[in-house]
Amino acid sequence: MSGGEVAGIIVAVFWAILVSFLAVALARLAQTLKATTKLVADVTDQAVPLLAEASTTVRSAQTQIDRVDAIASDVQEVTSNASALSTTVASTFGGPLVKVAAFGYGVRRAIAGRRDDVPAKAPRRTVIVGRAVPSARRAKRGNRGDNREKGN
Repeated sequence: MSGGEVAGIIVAVFWAILVSFLAVALARLAQTLKATTKLVADVTDQAVPLLAEASTTVRSAQTQIDRVDAIASDVQEVTSNASALSTTVASTFGGPLVKVAAFGYGVRRAIAGRRDDVPAKAPRRTVIVGRAVPSARRAKRGNRGDNREKGN
């Protein structure tokens, strides 16, 4: 065998090894693509019912939101009616009631002023928090307390 034939055999062996490695790689790639295709099919089979269920849930939520919106508008209408009613009652009865109360107060004052047998009210004393009682008053209080203890 000549040098060219040996080189040809070596190149042929390397090509055979390279082709076998490529064949193994292609076989594994084919398996990966089959697994990926199966996974996508399974996801699709599970996603379609989930999407249908989500669509039903969204429709139900929209129905409930519409109901709440109707209730909120009714509450707003009732609130405005109650406000208008209270304004009407206040304007209708408020003025006359104030006048009746003022008239009653005036009558009581007039009757109290005509009574001669009623003694005048004593002036009210005011208490200031934090001020000390003068010593003369303390002495009077002490004497009263002593008299009470003696049985007077």
